[in-house]
Amino acid sequence: MPNIQSAKKRLRQNVKRRARNQGRKARLRTAVRGYREALAATEVEPATERLKEALKLVDKGVKQRLMHRNAAARKKSRLTKKLTALTAAAHPETAASAD
Repeated sequence: MPNIQSAKKRLRQNVKRRARNQGRKARLRTAVRGYREALAATEVEPATERLKEALKLVDKGVKQRLMHRNAAARKKSRLTKKLTALTAAAHPETAASAD
């Protein structure tokens, strides 16, 4: 336990911030999990909606300094790539014409 007044205040601030960040990270992980479940069900429309929500939370995470912007970009890229693969598998005729 800190003895100095400013250290006590800093401890209180850190406890609050840690709780806030844990909640935000949990929301982000839940959104990504929901997206992955929609992908596993091979449903394009729900997966697209869940992806929008997950990407929104990833961007907010960068803004709130929960994650580094490069890590967020990598995560967004990987999530989007999975939806693109699912869409191509669901509609092979449009994927072939795009090439």
